[in-house]
Amino acid sequence: MTTTTAERLLPARRRLPRLAPIAVAVAALLVAPASRADWRFVPSLGVTQTFSDNAALLPDDAAHSQWITEVAPGFSYVLDSRRLKATANGSVRQYAYSGSRDALTPRNDRLATYAASLQGVLAQDLLYVDAAAGSSQQSMSAFGPQFANPYSALNRTEVKTWSISPYLVHKFGNQVTTLLRLTRDSVKTDESNLFGDSLADSVQFNVNNYTSVHKLVGGVSYLRQDQRNALTGDSSTENLNGNLRYRLDSSFALTAMTGYDRYDYNSLGGRTEGRSWSAGFAWTPSQRTSIEASFGRHFYGKTGSLAASVRSRRSVWSVNYDDSITNSRQQFTLPSAIDTARLLDSLFSATIPDPVLRQQAVQAYLQQTGLPPSLANDVNYLSNRYMRQKLLQASSAFKWARSSLVLSASASERTALSSQESDSALLGGTLASLNDNVRQRGASALFTYNLSARSNLFANANYATSKSLSTGLDDTQRLLRVGINRRLGRHVQATIDLNRRSGGFDGVTPRNYTEHAIAATLIMTL
Repeated sequence: MTTTTAERLLPARRRLPRLAPIAVAVAALLVAPASRADWRFVPSLGVTQTFSDNAALLPDDAAHSQWITEVAPGFSYVLDSRRLKATANGSVRQYAYSGSRDALTPRNDRLATYAASLQGVLAQDLLYVDAAAGSSQQSMSAFGPQFANPYSALNRTEVKTWSISPYLVHKFGNQVTTLLRLTRDSVKTDESNLFGDSLADSVQFNVNNYTSVHKLVGGVSYLRQDQRNALTGDSSTENLNGNLRYRLDSSFALTAMTGYDRYDYNSLGGRTEGRSWSAGFAWTPSQRTSIEASFGRHFYGKTGSLAASVRSRRSVWSVNYDDSITNSRQQFTLPSAIDTARLLDSLFSATIPDPVLRQQAVQAYLQQTGLPPSLANDVNYLSNRYMRQKLLQASSAFKWARSSLVLSASASERTALSSQESDSALLGGTLASLNDNVRQRGASALFTYNLSARSNLFANANYATSKSLSTGLDDTQRLLRVGINRRLGRHVQATIDLNRRSGGFDGVTPRNYTEHAIAATLIMTL
């Protein structure tokens, strides 16, 4: 990492954001008729003692060892009722470091993260509402530490999002369904002077004629989003599509789509609107297997898509490919990385049918193994530019009698469509072309083995590489983690793990780092 870039990666002071969208949605639902609900609130407290030989991920010649003490109160909440479904979890981590503090060393003193989502029924078969809010750590650049420890603030910033989306659904008989959805969402970061705080309003209207009676069905969809960015100004997106589906039999159908796309942003030149079309198929041989693929063209070139999933009693497989115009902001509000909890939820659904118990089992598994909220999560970094992204993701999970395995891989290529000016504050003059064209690869694997009903071993490996196709700069990041987890009682569990992180940035000033750490954690649920 160059000195100029490293200076820009220091985080601002963190603040706990408000949960206003969730509160508004909950308040509206509280006046609705009562219904039986299954819910559980679980507070927790974690204490971790870590010894690291390079906690700040400094260059090897500047590394020094430290003891770090961490105290982390947290909670998880699940609600499942006829009219309201909600999940929430969060934690506040406070760190204390041994030795004197180096003012030039970027590190975290406190981290607060949370995620909450809600789906509510305001009027049955008519009016619904979705809401979400979150705060998490994200990479500022595709070049630099991607698998950073929680203590280093290098290449990390806090991204806070919220959204609220009421929508109307109306059915005309048994054949035609209409949907009108309004959405307001917000994205803020600690680097708001570099990655502007933004607010967006969207309107979506769908008319679908999907029935089991007719072989030929179809629909029309319209989406418009207007975005206001405090740093880069206004932009908009508009998509109009019509689609047809012709069923050859109960499991196989041919698909077709035609439409028009319009984008309004500060482009590099060329077209920003035009017609689109695609053709493909959908195959669903069983409830556990589905494949949908298409090939077509938009104004920016040939495109394709793929969504395939296979689920058995002991395994889940998923492959997805998409080629579209996007930006970092959209990926923070509609994450493109592989959702770990959703993958595990599909895996556990065969053995734990109850959604509340299954949610608790997924959260316990994530806590025991230290898996991140998303897998192959090197696909997000701060950029104010619109880009064409080709993204391929694959994931699989296996669960046997005494062991389990979770695998994921991703490959992406981004081509910038808007001007460099919007990223000049983020990158500086010497690296202005860094985000023009970026190719990324990532892979992760987690293996767990149950020694007994109370103990398990785990091993986790992550790999990520980024290359700037415009400048030739590249970067590779690695993480290896092994440990043992043991439940000491009904509400107490302990973990000991060893970590090795390494990486570097092959830029103007190489910044290679290596960290070895050992950590002991005690977590108590109340």
